[in-house]
Amino acid sequence: MDREASCLKKKEAIENFQFTGKLESVEPYGNGHINDTFLLVFSHPDMENHKVIMQRMNDDIFKKPEEVMENILGVTSYLKKKIVENGGNPSRETLNVIQAKDGKAFYKDSIGSYWRAYFFIEETTCFEQVKTPQDFYESAWAFGHFQMLLSDYPADTLHETIAGFHDTEARYRTFEKAVEADVCNRAAEVQKEIQFVRDRVEDTKVLFKAHAEGRLPLRVTHNDTKLNNIMFDNYTKKAICVIDLDTVMPGFAVNDFGDSIRFGASTAVEDEQDLSKVWCDMELYECYVEGFLKGCEGKLLPSEAALLPMGAKVMTFECGMRFLTDYLEGDHYFKIHREGHNLDRSRTQFKLVEDMEAKWDTMTEIVNKYV
Repeated sequence: MDREASCLKKKEAIENFQFTGKLESVEPYGNGHINDTFLLVFSHPDMENHKVIMQRMNDDIFKKPEEVMENILGVTSYLKKKIVENGGNPSRETLNVIQAKDGKAFYKDSIGSYWRAYFFIEETTCFEQVKTPQDFYESAWAFGHFQMLLSDYPADTLHETIAGFHDTEARYRTFEKAVEADVCNRAAEVQKEIQFVRDRVEDTKVLFKAHAEGRLPLRVTHNDTKLNNIMFDNYTKKAICVIDLDTVMPGFAVNDFGDSIRFGASTAVEDEQDLSKVWCDMELYECYVEGFLKGCEGKLLPSEAALLPMGAKVMTFECGMRFLTDYLEGDHYFKIHREGHNLDRSRTQFKLVEDMEAKWDTMTEIVNKYV
């Protein structure tokens, strides 16, 4: 879409939401790579200006935007009720959807693009990177608190917004197909990495086996538990709100925990080429375990808590396997910025897996300390 057409569609969307006041400005907002996000400022003659976040949803990734918004509206409505029951502020502690003029939670424009809008949460900040252990602790508490508030929500009523997102067994089957097809003639050079995955095929089954046995219940999961999906209050420095709910769907709480550890407790960036710099920092791991379990307030089953280390390992392993699969298939999914970029990413994840395996007793003892 060219710039002029984009501006026209944006104007069309603005005119079709239940916004109030005079529109003063519209600017691109944030660093997101999925949706197109804009900050709108409205003025009123008898009150202060107020801000709104408006987004054009990416329907290449989210094939059914209506279902995404149905999930978000259901979950945020439930969260507001629970926040009020707990004496909190629902205007700051969860996202608040602004309806379109037709009463829906989204607006579909004249070329079929989907738009949505939220009230902007004032006096808050998002962080792109963990700067202090306290930041990591706060993010852990926030995602644990998210689990606590939604512990009674019927997860099976939610839509799966990305099919098979954390179906590790299916990811393994896709990996084996990529090895067999070897469309880029790369398999021969990565036999060590291929064998690393094959040696851990049983790990792909652990969580689903635990679910089948009743030890790991289906819960509402966020599925993108990065630090930058938490809003921090500018004054208290406390985490107050979980945002970016596009991937909220049924899943396992240990996956949300595990993805945070994979990303936040690593001592190196995700594509570090010097593997001597890569390990799982046990101080950060303990920091996150403490915050997550305190946020959960006892809502996890003991059998779930016992699987937290496995959640960290499986999520890291799954991610590495996906990077390696993409490398074998020609780098068509994850964006790359250099030759072998996805291979570097996979090796970093596998090094983390090895380090977790070496520290398994410590990881387990830390969880037991806070359960």
